Amino acid sequence: MGIARAERLDEQAMRLQEWLDRGYHGTMHWMANHFDKRVDPTQLVPGAKSVICLASNYYPERNQTHEDAPKVARYAYGQDYHRVLKVQLKSLLESIRQHCGPVHGRCFVDSAPVLERDWAQRAGLGWVGKNTLLIHPRIGSYFFLAELIIDLELEPDEPIRDHCGTCRKCIDACPTGAIGSEGYVLDAGKCISYLTIELKEEAIPDSFQSQMENWVFGCDICQEVCPWNRFSRPHDEPAFAPRGDWFHWRSADWMEMTEELFEQQFQGSPLQRPKYAGIRRNLKTIQ
Repeated sequence: MGIARAERLDEQAMRLQEWLDRGYHGTMHWMANHFDKRVDPTQLVPGAKSVICLASNYYPERNQTHEDAPKVARYAYGQDYHRVLKVQLKSLLESIRQHCGPVHGRCFVDSAPVLERDWAQRAGLGWVGKNTLLIHPRIGSYFFLAELIIDLELEPDEPIRDHCGTCRKCIDACPTGAIGSEGYVLDAGKCISYLTIELKEEAIPDSFQSQMENWVFGCDICQEVCPWNRFSRPHDEPAFAPRGDWFHWRSADWMEMTEELFEQQFQGSPLQRPKYAGIRRNLKTIQ
């Protein structure tokens, strides 16, 4: 957990506008919506004074059983984190009210116009690395972010300085060249996570079809090569543990999956976002 002072993010606003102007958000047009709310927490919570940022570990104890199987990003092994963390945040907010009296605030888990990584960086939960993910020097980068924006004034934490140094492992490892040549900028339209989850086209563009590295949902390559993730330790959240038999499927099992079986195996899972049709499209791309 870390705390940041609730104030307008002027520098981040300029960077966000430049990123949008370059079209790096791909078809995620909603990223351009509610710009003022994204950079000013008082637009989301009137009278906001503090942003409480939380990091929730999702690093798994083990990976999928068969190495040849289509790969799922580690964050999606268990239940949808939005629901899990929202319940925990509401409980925390209620606890704050019990201890501090009437406190007005809102809970956010990647479901509203909030610049989560920028707030977490300000709150001392890590630095934004060259792969554009938040990295903490003791736990790596396999964690979810969530926020409470409240009208209670709290002492803010100090940011952590950048420790990427001259390392280029994430830049060089990205199959699609989604990370800028010097890092710190992501062209989402080239990212495998975007292509397998957010892109709603009937087919993944031909220029990327040979670069998917067997990922059917999301991608962890830039985290797998990051030296700081040698400090990652398995989580202890039951909701993030693998569910269903799919974790042990071979490639043939994925290809034979019916829509009925998909719904059975992935109910309440992040894989519901692209739905069965999206997963089938991805499987055809990587087969």
